[in-house]
Amino acid sequence: MTNSLNLPIDRASPVPLYHQVVKGIEAAITSGELEAGSKLENEIDLAASLNLSRPTMRKAMDELVRAGLLVRKRGVGTQVVSSQVRRSLELSSLFDDLVQRGGKPSTEVLTFSHLQATPAICEKLALAPGSKVYHFTRLRMVDGKPLALMENWVRDDIVKIDESTLAGEGLYALLRTGGVNFRLAKQSIGAAVATKHQAGLLEIDSASALVTMERTAVDDKGRNVETGQHVYRADQYSFEMTLVQR
Repeated sequence: MTNSLNLPIDRASPVPLYHQVVKGIEAAITSGELEAGSKLENEIDLAASLNLSRPTMRKAMDELVRAGLLVRKRGVGTQVVSSQVRRSLELSSLFDDLVQRGGKPSTEVLTFSHLQATPAICEKLALAPGSKVYHFTRLRMVDGKPLALMENWVRDDIVKIDESTLAGEGLYALLRTGGVNFRLAKQSIGAAVATKHQAGLLEIDSASALVTMERTAVDDKGRNVETGQHVYRADQYSFEMTLVQR
């Protein structure tokens, strides 16, 4: 079945018409109005239905294809790929980001312990040898679908953390409750192939692509508060950034 679009187009707005189309289709995909696999009308018909020029519509569709939200298939047409979570590169938590974009995040705590940190973790958190930390792994879901596997180590001299609290709240919200004001973080982003264990939890095929992220966050007192290693389904998640010329 081919989907037509009924997007609000404000010709008096300073926002370019093609960008209004991009944001409108993106919102329809995110809300579920346009489901994965949905087929769109061809660009000529879409342009006519919205009273736009064909070059304007093509520019919008090209941008959505580059963003990974649409795909063009020969003999089939243009289809929706998925409502991918696109996360800005800023010091925020996945839980908070999902809530802000209208999702319903939930968490399954897979492991939880309060133990002596390894030398490597002591170095990352700038702790004395033998210091204790909280160590836990979580499966983060959005709208009931698995999105990310997260492993974190948190220093234990700021706030008390337990398994039940972690299941109901985001980590950064818990730390802010304990008086942490995040200042900066060192973060690296990469890619990996899913192991059999990861694939089972994330409900993807073995050897599927994953987005990886490692981060160590620092508060306004200069304390390395937490460090983590996270993996995300590449078909559901991406980072976006703005680059500035210096």
